[in-house]
Amino acid sequence: MPLRRHHVLLSGWTALWFLVVAPRGGVSWHYLRQGEQLLFSGAPDGGLSVYAHHPELQIGPVSLVAARLFAPFPDRVGQLLAEAVMSALGLVMLVLVGRTAAWYHRGTGTNHRRLQQRLLVAGLAFIPMWVEVSVRFGHLDDVLALFFTTLAVHEVARQRPTAVGIWLALAADSKPWALGFLPLVLALPRPLWGRALAWLVGLTALAWLPFYLGDLGSVSAARFTIPNQPASSLRWLGVSDPSTPWWDRPAQFAVGMGLGAAAVWRGRWPAVVLLGADARILLDPSVYTYYTASVLLGTLLWDTVGQRRLVPWWSWIAFATLYGGALLVPSSSTRGLLRLAFVVVSAAAVLLWPARTRRRRRRAAGRGG
Repeated sequence: MPLRRHHVLLSGWTALWFLVVAPRGGVSWHYLRQGEQLLFSGAPDGGLSVYAHHPELQIGPVSLVAARLFAPFPDRVGQLLAEAVMSALGLVMLVLVGRTAAWYHRGTGTNHRRLQQRLLVAGLAFIPMWVEVSVRFGHLDDVLALFFTTLAVHEVARQRPTAVGIWLALAADSKPWALGFLPLVLALPRPLWGRALAWLVGLTALAWLPFYLGDLGSVSAARFTIPNQPASSLRWLGVSDPSTPWWDRPAQFAVGMGLGAAAVWRGRWPAVVLLGADARILLDPSVYTYYTASVLLGTLLWDTVGQRRLVPWWSWIAFATLYGGALLVPSSSTRGLLRLAFVVVSAAAVLLWPARTRRRRRRAAGRGG
């Protein structure tokens, strides 16, 4: 893999943010440590009963297994190693996105220097939010879900259904909300849908069914609730429940997959991740800043793969609105309004804005037509 100047600059940018955030990082790493210890223990509340007895561990089994890799090290050393590895995965994702864009736009006369510049500028917005999820919070589950999703997007561009199904399954097995990116399968030619879905369903069942069959109480994990925070967009939608409404999680999946399917139908499948992340921040009762990492991955993909303009506007609009708003706007209600406004405007722009150029045959084929 050749080393480009923008790779060097983004590596330095990542290292800088890592050094700034690492001293106060790992806010949620203890959940990963607790989960992997329980999973591999013989305790009554561990093993295949871990989700039944600890529904607060909203972490997929693949993430718990991955967390086990850092268990042999002293706690602080293992945490720092995990944070370093997760930070590096963000750089790998940027390289993958660049290669995906180059592959997707092949034969169109794309200026690769402009593509590298676009990736650099979008990456400068992406990295701070990636460090937020990987270092400050230490959410290995979210990191793996987004990493595997990026691999799936790369394979969609190359039209490899088996790999798409495998990577999407691993994303969902790392963090269940990644199922919202399932419409990526629809971006493949229609004859390839079945193979991708077979791998996706099979590997997802392989990871999760043992827990439900081993302890039927595991279904309680799906009903776990969190407080409905004042800065949530749900408040602006008239939902005043003190905690997660019963319909909220299914609605997140339904809205995300519906918007993603509409994007594929419109020939704009590189926006599937952005729209799935939009549905999450629109309907989630919580407003943790690390949620914004999924949105920034979505804008990165849309700005780099789905667009050809030099300036990646959406990445910086998302960064300023969601992260800047969380840090600088004191009113919880106003922050909720900003989240709602971003979701509505970004989704409308992706789905309704007229295409500047005629869709190519390959895009139409990607819709399965």
